[in-house]
Amino acid sequence: MLHPNYPTSADVDAWCEGILDASARRAVDVRPVNAPQYTYQLGIRHIAGTRYLAFQTPERTFYGYWQPASAGPAPVLFHLPGYGAEMSAHPELVVEGFNVLHINPLGYCTPEGASDPERKWTVMQDTVTSRGARGYVEWLSDAAIAVQWALGQDVVERSRFGFFGSSQGGGTALLLGSIFSHRGTRAVAADVPYLTGFAFMRHQTDPAAYRTAFDVMTAPDGHPEEWRALGFVDTMNHVHRLAMPVLLTAGSEDGVTPPVSIEPLFAALPGTRSYTYLHGQGHTYTMPFLRLAAAWFRLHV
Repeated sequence: MLHPNYPTSADVDAWCEGILDASARRAVDVRPVNAPQYTYQLGIRHIAGTRYLAFQTPERTFYGYWQPASAGPAPVLFHLPGYGAEMSAHPELVVEGFNVLHINPLGYCTPEGASDPERKWTVMQDTVTSRGARGYVEWLSDAAIAVQWALGQDVVERSRFGFFGSSQGGGTALLLGSIFSHRGTRAVAADVPYLTGFAFMRHQTDPAAYRTAFDVMTAPDGHPEEWRALGFVDTMNHVHRLAMPVLLTAGSEDGVTPPVSIEPLFAALPGTRSYTYLHGQGHTYTMPFLRLAAAWFRLHV
């Protein structure tokens, strides 16, 4: 599953700490966003405290969606978006007593909709072509800023937090669980996760989502520095930091992140873990996952 040009565990440790340190040093102004206004067709702003947030840094503005628990201090869960950069609300987790912050890095999605109507997001391509200087390192740095903002809120029990998401959101939930592992990540729930096993998926008949990375490599087998960049965001390289409880799902009909890409990660995880194989399930945000994640977080966060 691992590539000979992947970074060492010590390199991954330093990379994670570097993202935390860099995000802590970045200047950020966080302000509520009043749009879109409440409508009878799809109203959200009538829920007390629920609001969009703009995180403005010197590099860019990105957005989040804050859903506070009805009483606090309470634990906080962080939701990360899929590759389509969709924004998601999670009232079912708020009802369970959690604060929830959806984080949408890089400004790909705004309260008014997608910043690029054609949704040509390049975070993976940028990761490869910049050899790790851009792309997911920026994505995760934005996310880390939002996490640290939320952990500073009075309504948050800052020692109790977890990460979740589907597809790219599942992969980045695992990466953020790793990045914040030494800060106390309690649990991670990753639905049909992407960003796992690039070296293995390179040799699959149809690597689907993984082709996004492979198609921009400079040579058929890739440059060593391109593989090193992928190694930092391959969740397989983070298992030594993922000792917290981790829940994974996979769909039998998922051709984007098939079970064969997820099961080796489950086998390598060192701590409490759960794997659910969803028969007949394709690549989508799954309703069973929401139920499983709620139970997982009640147990472990």
